Amino acid sequence: MDVSTVKALAGPEGQELLRSLPPYSDSTALTLQNGLRRAGHPPELVAAALTQQRLRARAVEKFGEFASDMLFTPDGLEQATRLEVAVAHAHRFSRASLATVHDLGCGIGADAVTLSSLGVTVRGVDADPVTAAVADANLRPWPDSRARAGRAEDVDIGSDPGRNRVGAWLDPARRTRGVADITGRTRRTFRLGEISPSWEFVQQVAARVPATGVKLSPGLDHAAIPAGTEAQWTSWAGDVVECAIWWGPLVVRRGRTARVMGPGAGPAVVDESVSDPVVPLAASLADVGTWLHDVDRAVIRAGLVGSVTRATDGVESDEGTGYVFTSRDVTLSWTRRYAVHEAMPFTVKTLRAWLRGHGVTGLTIKKRGIRLDDEQLRRDLKIGTKAGTGEQATVVLTRVGGSPAALVVSPA
Repeated sequence: MDVSTVKALAGPEGQELLRSLPPYSDSTALTLQNGLRRAGHPPELVAAALTQQRLRARAVEKFGEFASDMLFTPDGLEQATRLEVAVAHAHRFSRASLATVHDLGCGIGADAVTLSSLGVTVRGVDADPVTAAVADANLRPWPDSRARAGRAEDVDIGSDPGRNRVGAWLDPARRTRGVADITGRTRRTFRLGEISPSWEFVQQVAARVPATGVKLSPGLDHAAIPAGTEAQWTSWAGDVVECAIWWGPLVVRRGRTARVMGPGAGPAVVDESVSDPVVPLAASLADVGTWLHDVDRAVIRAGLVGSVTRATDGVESDEGTGYVFTSRDVTLSWTRRYAVHEAMPFTVKTLRAWLRGHGVTGLTIKKRGIRLDDEQLRRDLKIGTKAGTGEQATVVLTRVGGSPAALVVSPA
């Protein structure tokens, strides 16, 4: 797809064609394509429209009903900020009473759209002309907001951004240059020194524009967090999707925070003020309590497992595992809780004997802090995933007090 095709899709004929398409189906795509061509639609426009039909079907998971009015590129959809997370970003800028936000590296415009919907004018720029054209098309309902092709480094933010209520949002590319894989994508990078625009440039923008935010990899080293900022790790349904750094008036809580999000529940925000600075650790299996809390990965990434040990009077099974044992009956929205039925040193022989002795023929395996191959372990245990005629069990494999352990648990 090129820029002219994007403009054609965003125009009256392209929009009418997109609205006429039925829900996407692999089985009918070729027949539909041939029918549209026979009806006189240009082949390039038909191909692009069917691609959009397919991408929109995939985009529903991220954008819900809004996907039906947006344009996408395959890479742009993969890298786009989920709608709920983009709304959280936009509210920061809106609460700071900003009039304009420069979206530097706007992608297909997910953040730009949510900012515009809250009354903030967006000036988007993306280095890829097709992606910028898609973002501009997605901003059609808000004529004051636009996106164009260009380099973030060349954007003129204007004089005195603070006085003029101007902010900046950056989403640097996190893929390295070089040989692409079979899908056409290059290797994803988790190093600050390889993002584009550079980390140095991001900090230069933040020094000039008080209201600045940047979306970075969840693997951000805590030592790289600039002084006086808020570094927030965000998860959606258990997957960590980003670490965002916020400066100036966009800071809600200084330091490291975690935002835990998911369908059907409001977000939970955890910060350093509610966390044990030094996380107590289990010394042995004797410290395994009645309950095991599986801490959300955003909280783990933020280094805030201490928020769970403080709230539960518990101990982490071992440093960095994110499993907390407690005997207190406490439910937290940023953990998944399990009842502990059995705790034992982990060896294949010991676990196999326990499973046989309790008639378990189906096993769910959870592990953290232990490296092993699940399928090989199942072969060694001679057990599958489904119970069949016996019992079903869940086992957590981790370290407790520095030693491998197996915990038989059930969701609570």
